[in-house]
Formats: sequence, C-alpha cells, structure tokens
Amino acid sequence: MKVTIEKSTASGRIFAPPSKSMAHRLLICGALSENSVISDLSESKDILATIGCLKNMGATIDSDGDTVKIGGINPQNINGETELFCNESGSTLRFLIPVCMMSGKKITLTGSSRLFERPLSVYEEICKEQNIEFIKSANSVTVCGKLKSGDFTVAGDISSQFITGLLFVLPLLYGDSTLTVTGNFESASYVDLTLDAMKSFGVGIVRKDNVFYIKGNQKYQNTAISVEGDYSNAAFLDAFNVIGGNVSISGLKSDSLQGDRVYSDMFKGLTDGQKCFDLSDCPDLAPVMFAMSAYTGGAEFTGTARLKIKESDRAQAMAEELAKFGIKVTVNENSVTIHNGSLKTPDCVLYGHNDHRIVMALSLLCSVTGGEIDGAEAVSKSYPDFFRQISQLGIIIKD
Repeated sequence: MKVTIEKSTASGRIFAPPSKSMAHRLLICGALSENSVISDLSESKDILATIGCLKNMGATIDSDGDTVKIGGINPQNINGETELFCNESGSTLRFLIPVCMMSGKKITLTGSSRLFERPLSVYEEICKEQNIEFIKSANSVTVCGKLKSGDFTVAGDISSQFITGLLFVLPLLYGDSTLTVTGNFESASYVDLTLDAMKSFGVGIVRKDNVFYIKGNQKYQNTAISVEGDYSNAAFLDAFNVIGGNVSISGLKSDSLQGDRVYSDMFKGLTDGQKCFDLSDCPDLAPVMFAMSAYTGGAEFTGTARLKIKESDRAQAMAEELAKFGIKVTVNENSVTIHNGSLKTPDCVLYGHNDHRIVMALSLLCSVTGGEIDGAEAVSKSYPDFFRQISQLGIIIKD
C-alpha cells in the first residue's frame, strides 16, 4: 500500500493506543490462568498472532470488542504436533517457546523468514543442556521435551524477550529456579513489565540486582485487568509537537514501567540542543529519534547494535530513507550519527522496509516536506489505526 502525505500540521486531542508489550504479557498470563478478563486490547497483527497461538495451545478465548475472556492452558497437556503461527511477532515466538518446552510434546512454531533470522540461541543452548529437541529451519522452530527447573544464565545484551519467556514458565515447574542475567542488562525495563504483569496474576518472583529467584509450583490466578496506553507508539504522536504541531495525548500511565516513557525527555533534549543519546534500553525509539534529530539539526546515538535484528535493520533502513530527505547518516557497529542538514522533499518514493516504526517515522517527516511511502501497511503490526487517527489530527493523507 502506498500513501501520499502532504505538508500539514497535526493538532487536537488523542488517546494513546494500547500497549502492545503489556498486551502480549497479559494475554499469556491470562491464558495460563483458568478464567481471566483482559480489556482495552487492539487488533494489531502481533497481538492477533499471540491470540491465535494461545488458542491453538488450548486456551479458551471469547472476544467482545476490545475485551477477551481467556484461560485454560495447561502447559503439561498441549496437544502434540501442534503448529503455532507467529507471523512476524518476535514477542509471540520468544515468549511462547518456553511454554511449549513444558509439554513434552512435539510443537512447531512458524512465521516469516525475517522473524527466524532473529536469534534463538538462548533457547537452543537450554534445550541442548536439558536434552530437549530443538530443530530450526528458515521459517520455523520445533521443540520436543520437558523443561526442568534449575539455574539458568542469560546474557543481558541479546534480548530481554528470552528472559521474559523463561520467567513466564519457571514458576510453574516442580522445584525452585534461579535466572542470572550476565553482562550489560539491556532493555531491563521490559522485564519489569513482565514481573508487573505476573504479579497481577498472583505469581511472585524475587529480584536481587540481576538475579531472579523463582519459587516453583505456583499458579496463575484469575484476574480482570486492562491494557495500559503505549508509550512506544505515543512517541510518534507526541513527535508532531516537535515539528510544530499541537497534539495532546491521553491514556498514558504517569507511573508506567514502560522504558519508552523516556521519549518525552529525549524530545526535550533534542529541542534543547542535546546531541548524544543512549538507546540501549529503548531501541524501539530509534526510528522516531532518528527522524526527529534529522529535523532538529542532527545527533549521535549509542546502544544501537541490536537495531540490526528488529523487523528491519533499522539503522540502515533509516539511513537509506533519510538520504532521500537530503540527510546524511553514518551507521557504525553500536552507534548512529544523524548529520546536520536541511530537509528537502524526497524526489522518489520512500520505502517502509516492512517495518511499522520505519513507516511511522517517515510519516512524521513527510508531514513537513510532503512525500510518498510504499509499504505503509506495515503499521498494522502494532498500530493499525495510525493513518486514520493522524488524519483526524489534520495530517493530509492520500492513498
């Protein structure tokens, strides 16, 4: 899908979309309970992938608008030969592999080839140590075997999603466990979200520094809970204020544990002339920060190494697209420099790189210069209403 965005200014009030990060976590906790209610969900592709997988694993899920009644998964009793389609959702894949590793059955998780280019080595090593079958192909992974409690070690600079996946299931095992995060614990705030979600369902884990102490034989309790607003996607709405808009955003928890809540401080830093930012704990803010720094006169970003393994190689993708706006970008192994320059109207079509956050970042700049984006449908991964909602704020869009 191509969209053309004309020079226009956003103004008005808007509610933040529901947090995709929290929705994944609450759905999995709810599915592991007997009968819970989760409200304020969105029908993004990633969330639909998690719901579909949970249904195939045996969960009962009844939907009514943005609310679901959910429960009933017994990880010890998932049907053998089950196939779970994760689409392009890294959270779905990495969160559910450990649940599958509890069943003792042969379960295959499938998805896009890009999804399976992203690392799964943490689980592969655990399977090797515990004699669990682990077979990976270009677009699937199959596991067969039973995970046992014990002492686990995960490097902190790969992905916090592995830590979350293990934390979901270790409390259900017979016997106590520990999980130690070694090295630099990046994206630790996402693990805080996991612990908060689990606590809401009555599952407790003790954390001391980078070690998690997990009592076994726990159960997920029935809970009624709503999904909080999403700081990650709200950043793209609030960014209109950096480029001259007047947008007020409601529905964000002021005491949220979401790491991406720092975007407002980063935006202020940009407008105040700050020139260096660390993205290691908030990599999902990279595209919007790159776009906004292109508008405000450039900046240097560190902690960018893991951008290579997102939905696209985000640093390289943004470098290619910002060049069309006349902005030079230097990409290094763990840093990105957006050079000072004057934004110009692109003289060719922009490309979304099948990445929702790239498309939204480019949309911001197109509202300044005008431009056309190919592959704009990628926003459906996390924010399917993005274009409709920004058009209601006054952004002129033609498709």
